[in-house]
Amino acid sequence: MDRAESLGTLSITVAWSPRDGVVEEVALEVSPGTTLSDCLDAAGLADRYPQWDPGSPAVGIWGRLRPLDTAVQSGDRVEVYRALQVDPMEARRARQRKQKATACSPRR
Repeated sequence: MDRAESLGTLSITVAWSPRDGVVEEVALEVSPGTTLSDCLDAAGLADRYPQWDPGSPAVGIWGRLRPLDTAVQSGDRVEVYRALQVDPMEARRARQRKQKATACSPRR
């Protein structure tokens, strides 16, 4: 049992990427029974980021989607997911087309 658990609190981390290449992590000490929704409120993302939409976030724990009423456990990493900007398959096709065009172009 770690120090936080002996005090009746749970240590968790809330992670969110507001834009490409940036990940913000907020460490929190919460009480047992705290839900994902409570964690998002406690992390204060809405206060720091105007683009934050608390109405419909996709949220998970360690990479697995979970409903907002899920209770967290000590050591959980709460992750807030944002919508993809580009379809991964389309991005792959574009890279492949570019690669083929480069490979087929005449050398100087």
